Amino acid sequence: MASSSVRAPRIVLLPSAGMGHLAPFGRLAAALSSSSHACDVSLVTFLPTVSSAESAHLDSLFAALPAVRRIDVRLPPLDTSAFSGADPFYAHYEAARRATPLLLPPLLAAAGADALVADISLASVAIPLANKLRLPCYVFFTASATMFSFYAYFPTYLDAAENGDADVPGVGRVPRSWFPQALHDRGNLFTQQFVANGRSLPDADGLLVNTFDGLEPEAVAALRSGTVVPGFPPVFTVGPLTPVSFLATREPSTKGAAADHTAWLDAQPERSVVYVSFGSRKALAPVQLGELAGGLEASGCRFLWVVKGSVVDRDDGADLREMLGEGFLERLQGRGMVTKAWVEQGDVLKHPAVGMFLSHCGWNSLTEAVASGVPVLAWPRFADQRVNAGVVARAGAGAWAEAWSWEGEEGVVKAEEIAETVRSVVADETLRTKAATVRDAAARAVASGGTSYRSLAELVRRCATAIYSP
Repeated sequence: MASSSVRAPRIVLLPSAGMGHLAPFGRLAAALSSSSHACDVSLVTFLPTVSSAESAHLDSLFAALPAVRRIDVRLPPLDTSAFSGADPFYAHYEAARRATPLLLPPLLAAAGADALVADISLASVAIPLANKLRLPCYVFFTASATMFSFYAYFPTYLDAAENGDADVPGVGRVPRSWFPQALHDRGNLFTQQFVANGRSLPDADGLLVNTFDGLEPEAVAALRSGTVVPGFPPVFTVGPLTPVSFLATREPSTKGAAADHTAWLDAQPERSVVYVSFGSRKALAPVQLGELAGGLEASGCRFLWVVKGSVVDRDDGADLREMLGEGFLERLQGRGMVTKAWVEQGDVLKHPAVGMFLSHCGWNSLTEAVASGVPVLAWPRFADQRVNAGVVARAGAGAWAEAWSWEGEEGVVKAEEIAETVRSVVADETLRTKAATVRDAAARAVASGGTSYRSLAELVRRCATAIYSP
């Protein structure tokens, strides 16, 4: 776009519910609207959100990125009687899927959109809509390329009446025990969405993945070559996307919470703290929560633990002392800090005091750990997290205790085993060195001229070209 008369491409981003989707879309908005790529970016927000964390995140995001236009879409009430008991986030996906063809066209027209980037959970409704409007449509997969290859291949797996492990061409075997739990029920709402979205992918104009070539070379190559699914659209690896800095825009109460754990980290020795978080979507069962508390205490390590007490944060009124047992907080004696407050995880992982991350393996968490060079102890809990744990372990950026149970499986991981494993990973210098190597590779990928930088630039070039195409 050398000529001053050529305007920037107008790109509308269409995310879905959950921090695992909203956060990377916000980071993508920041990257596209930056001086490097100079796009005119609008971000659709479906209201109401499922959680208060999502609401707070969106408010902070738009305050931090004033150049990004906010397009609010208020979802009509959804009759959930047909899928009673569904995960509230999956129900929100369905509400957004049903509303998109009706509510989005006038908003896209008002924004003067040149291209639409839709979340994977909305692909099967967004792609036909964009085609009808003669608008280029790209799909953003916010998790790993390995999981994306499984997602794209899953309809073929079903069509072949398979019922065991999935052998994804060019990528490898995904054991059935690694499948997202909902996929074991073919009538589940999430399974229906998953299959419909997977079948729609070949009709997209391109596919974005929040990863980089050096982290998952086999999966990226298999997707790009059409080995996973013949005739696959172009694949753009755009990660690891950098978190948006919100500190200056937080509410005073949140700033105070951040200051508390930051001040505590500042007082700890370098690489001495185990950061513990199981993400924004799920809470550990009370018995497992108690064993984890006992394991962290018995490990002898310093730790910062972000505790979640319920699936939806608005329902989380439990007291920490009730959750963790009488006397636990008092026994920490300054070597541990426990909070239920939202923390800026990217900032925590970059703190020099943090030496290891005990993680559920949500992809946002893993990309932040990789970018920070912090070794991961993987304890996946549900959805794509076992696939993600395999990625980080193969890359050498973490260790995975594969025998540890996840949601829906019998068995509780005992405090003694947790303590021993935490101590072992903290002391593993080889793992620390490899994590630093992967961090450096991630930094090269997103730097000017790197693989992810070039990939995003090519996406912008295509969107700009579409403006002047007949």
